[in-house]
Amino acid sequence: MKKFLIKINSSTKSLTKYVVFSIAVLIIYTITEQVLSTVTGMSHDTLTTCFYSCFGGEILACALIKIFKLKEEKKAYDEGALG
Repeated sequence: MKKFLIKINSSTKSLTKYVVFSIAVLIIYTITEQVLSTVTGMSHDTLTTCFYSCFGGEILACALIKIFKLKEEKKAYDEGALG
């Protein structure tokens, strides 16, 4: 009986790299914003909202692409194994 193995192709690897990059940028921005808010006493609410919505949306889009791609691969494997 064959086991279902997911082949990691280059597009999946690049999505993973982009998600890691986005999370790193979010962490760096958060730390920088906290330091600047403490030093200057000002908070940049609009910039922070836009920044998080942009990178959060990108991470969500990449996650959805990976989820649906894995479902398609599993469905194709199941149909191939049964047919």
